[in-house]
Amino acid sequence: MSVSVKDVANAASVSVGTVSNVLNRPDRVAPATVERVHAAIAELGFVRNDAARQLRAGRSRSIGLVVLDVRNPFFTDVARGAEARAMQSKLVVLLGNSDDDRERESGYLDLFEEQRVHGVLITPVGDVDARLARLRERGIPTVLVDRSSDADVSSVSVDDVAGGRLAAEHLLATGRRRLAFVGGPTSIRQVADRLEGARQAVDAHPDATLEVIETTALSVLAGRAAGEQLRRRDASNRPDAIFAANDLLAVGVLQALVMLGRIVVPDEIAIIGYDDIDFAAAAVVPLSSIRQPSELIGSRAVELLLAEIDGEPRERVVFQPELVVRESTAAPTG
Repeated sequence: MSVSVKDVANAASVSVGTVSNVLNRPDRVAPATVERVHAAIAELGFVRNDAARQLRAGRSRSIGLVVLDVRNPFFTDVARGAEARAMQSKLVVLLGNSDDDRERESGYLDLFEEQRVHGVLITPVGDVDARLARLRERGIPTVLVDRSSDADVSSVSVDDVAGGRLAAEHLLATGRRRLAFVGGPTSIRQVADRLEGARQAVDAHPDATLEVIETTALSVLAGRAAGEQLRRRDASNRPDAIFAANDLLAVGVLQALVMLGRIVVPDEIAIIGYDDIDFAAAAVVPLSSIRQPSELIGSRAVELLLAEIDGEPRERVVFQPELVVRESTAAPTG
């Protein structure tokens, strides 16, 4: 049988209102009374019905977070950062994986709206400005994560155009001229921006070229398929450098070239990824990468959400990416 607040009040010889104050506003109750109520709670095994209290208040203590692919360690780190900051405000993070699927994404947004979450953080599959505006009209603040927008919505992102430019410029600085961009689908904003940055860098070198090899996903398997395609070509028809849209793709390309194709990285083909996940440094040939402050992105997103709840103006935060150089892009020998 469940123990009620009334049972605790009777056991402690206080009113129900006093028990409520001990649970929610203990500073209003004498220390001796607080101690007596807590002793009764421990003796009876009382567990407060926090969900009911939150629904009466019109908002839960949960934050909904929707990411593109929970298998990508980048998004795992974003979630860790969001969770750590949320816990400081006694909030919990509910994680939803859209798996790059608009219907799954919509389903999570519907669920979070029904649960009256404290707010929603989202890395969207496509354009969700109208959907997020509806949430805000319902009193649920929203923040875009790893994405910016022209709409009136807070966001935390990285300058992916600058990141793409940084990656290509690094490859060009090592003497490579036949570059290939591996990534997709290009309908994903981050992929398109990274490609645009690479194009800008290559366009500044008349003797350089950029081939685009579009993938259907941002996964190791998709990268391996792209690498298989490249290793079947004649050596004279291969790129001498690859910029992968994320580290998972880069790892897959590396596996196909080195383990299956016996192609020497970086002497024959240099490879650079994006995100700088832990796997990058641990790859069979440690991967150069463009680092994003993943945990900081998550924690800053929660801070923007709380600021909006407090009535502060919406804000767009843009971090700058950082080049991390490892063996996979060393200058060719000989």
